[in-house]
Amino acid sequence: MAQPSQLGMQDASTPIMEELSFFHDHTLMIIILISAMVLYIITLMLTTKLTHTNVTDAQEVEIIWTILPAIILIAIALPSLRILYVMDEVYDPSMTMKALGHQWYWSYEYTDFEKLCFDSYMTPSSDLLPGEYRLLEVDNRVVLPMEVPIRLLVTSEDVLHSWAVPSLGLKIDAIPGRLNQITLLATRPGLYYGQCSEICGSNHSFMPIVLELVPYHHFQAWTVTLLMPQLDTSTWL
Repeated sequence: MAQPSQLGMQDASTPIMEELSFFHDHTLMIIILISAMVLYIITLMLTTKLTHTNVTDAQEVEIIWTILPAIILIAIALPSLRILYVMDEVYDPSMTMKALGHQWYWSYEYTDFEKLCFDSYMTPSSDLLPGEYRLLEVDNRVVLPMEVPIRLLVTSEDVLHSWAVPSLGLKIDAIPGRLNQITLLATRPGLYYGQCSEICGSNHSFMPIVLELVPYHHFQAWTVTLLMPQLDTSTWL
């Protein structure tokens, strides 16, 4: 969850988000070095006898500013391509969940469990409990096990949506007639908030996403409670 006056990204809770945070810092450092070098050259030109002609007519300088940008691009492209490849792969998932975008709410289906599906609407401000976040809380949270590879299938039944949870490094488009997939592997429990990040209509900002990641045995008890509510699972936790 983002904090007031926070400037950086949210704390990473998945290996993918850790890679993205590292790549962000890596690229930002390159940008800082380039900016510092350009500022230094401009300062020299303003305060010394270094002129435009002195720089552009030097063969050595021309070679440097031709090769150096190529090296910088390679230093950015290689880790970027690696992350894109890792994000696109789905490695032997243990379970599958399907998210369907509607105007303007989400539906979820646990495809490994029969008849385990529900709709998730934003909680109205008048119904919020103390400690809950306005415009971010929902009536039915998505409960998933942590430290388990999960395949997330995302699609839409009407217009374009985008299923995004920043702290988990997840952002995938929900397109009508197309099924996109992404991997979720959380490393710690907690509540994770997200929103539709595609302008999908008048209530675009009112279809939040809330994931509750719990240990696997808690997830088992939750599924049994929904599928067979007559059983007492209080001793399972």
